Amino acid sequence: MAEKQNYTEKANDPTEKQTVSDEAGAARIPLEIERKYLIAMPDPVTLAAIPGVRVLEMEQIYLVPREGWTRRIRRVQEAGETRYYYTAKRRKTALSCEEDEHEITAEEYRAKHGESDLDRVPIRKTRYAFPSGTLTAEVDIYPNWQDRAILEMELPREDFPVPLPDCLTVLREVSSDPRYKNVNLARGIFPTE
Repeated sequence: MAEKQNYTEKANDPTEKQTVSDEAGAARIPLEIERKYLIAMPDPVTLAAIPGVRVLEMEQIYLVPREGWTRRIRRVQEAGETRYYYTAKRRKTALSCEEDEHEITAEEYRAKHGESDLDRVPIRKTRYAFPSGTLTAEVDIYPNWQDRAILEMELPREDFPVPLPDCLTVLREVSSDPRYKNVNLARGIFPTE
């Protein structure tokens, strides 16, 4: 397995992303395995007080897809520092996708704006990332919702037991519901049920 460092792994997450390999065993693209939950809106002050929490302000812009790949750029602000990322994903199962994510420069970020998907709007959210068992819980609070938020948990494998944080009220799992994928939220339609 190949470890993939990114902005979400600094919150005490010892898991490694799986890597998709060909028959010869050559590593290709890391595999992101993720479960997503609709949760009742948590108190941001309570989340910010969790030991080890990281608070990230994010803006992500979806680019025109290419050959089955969903592409985006993301600006992440944390503690006065701004970083930029480019991500390309290709869905494999309801829970898994190949994911190529790497940091880019501010200039590359601005240049990629020219590839924006005009059918989508930028997504803005505040992410609270904190330890949950051996994993990292990522709570995304969007300004479009007042009563709900999204919890994401990246897993080392699809059948890994998910240690849901006790401080959150899970309404239901939405991993297989396309309406809750960020690429679809970027159409400006946030589900109300």
